[in-house]
Amino acid sequence: MNTFKNTLIQITANGMGGNDAQLGQLLVKNYLALLCEEEELPPVITFYNEGVKLICSGSAALEPLILLAKKGVKLVACKTCLNHFDLLDKVEVGIPGTMVDIMHFQKVASKVVNL
Repeated sequence: MNTFKNTLIQITANGMGGNDAQLGQLLVKNYLALLCEEEELPPVITFYNEGVKLICSGSAALEPLILLAKKGVKLVACKTCLNHFDLLDKVEVGIPGTMVDIMHFQKVASKVVNL
């Protein structure tokens, strides 16, 4: 049985895919909502570059991310990225972390999924 038990999910964009931003937002929201329904969840989801926008005010993906956090998934966003986009005070879910934190989660994960 395949699970997300020791998987790190990394989100580096403000959506999924490439060309259509609105579609990308819908896709990432749907992905995260479906992830909420999994029996075993990933222990951590990291966010960097434009991915940090997903955990901030106004994000279409906030609802499933809040649910994932309530279910025990640690959401860690790159503080440098949050500062770059002037979003540090707009974080709605998760915690700011450092690149050292993100590297640690990469080292201990048995699988890394990049979105």
